[in-house]
Amino acid sequence: MAFSSTTASFLSLCRPPRSCLPSASFPSRVNLNLGSKNSLSVGAISTQASGGIAPAIALTDTALKHLNKMRSEKNEDLCLRIGVKQGGCSGMSYSMEFETKENTRPDDTVMEYDGFLIVCDPKSLLFIFGMQLDFSDALIGGGFSFKNPNATQTCGCGKSFAAEM
Repeated sequence: MAFSSTTASFLSLCRPPRSCLPSASFPSRVNLNLGSKNSLSVGAISTQASGGIAPAIALTDTALKHLNKMRSEKNEDLCLRIGVKQGGCSGMSYSMEFETKENTRPDDTVMEYDGFLIVCDPKSLLFIFGMQLDFSDALIGGGFSFKNPNATQTCGCGKSFAAEM
C-alpha cells in the first residue's frame, strides 16, 4: 500500500476534535504501522495554547498583546475571526475581523489564548493550519505578519499567498 504526498498532507491536517478536554494530552509524533512494509509518521505542531494542546493557529505574545488592546478599545467582548479569501497578488489573502462570540458557527475551530478567542472556519483552516500570527510596531513594515507553513509563495506585502492542496 503506497501513500501519495496528498495523503500525507491530508493526514498532517488532522487535529483533535473540538470537544476534547483542555487537559487531554496528545503525543507530538504518532507512528502508524500499516502492514509489514508500510508505516507512516505524523508530527504535530510544538507551539502550545493554554490547556496543553497544540493550536491550529499560534499567536506570539506581541500579537496577543496588540489584539487585546484593539479589542479593549471596542468596549465589547469580541473574538477574532481569521480566514482566507480569494484574491490578492498571489491568489489568496488573509482576512481578520472582530466579531461577537454569538456568530461562531458549530463547525468553526475555536482557539483560546489567555481568555482571547480566535475562530476559524474549516475551509480556511485547511490553508492556514500551523500558521503563526505575529505583530510588529515598526514604522516600516510593521503590523501583523503571517508565517504560514502551507504557503508555496507569498506576495511582497505578506498579506497574500498561494498554496497547493
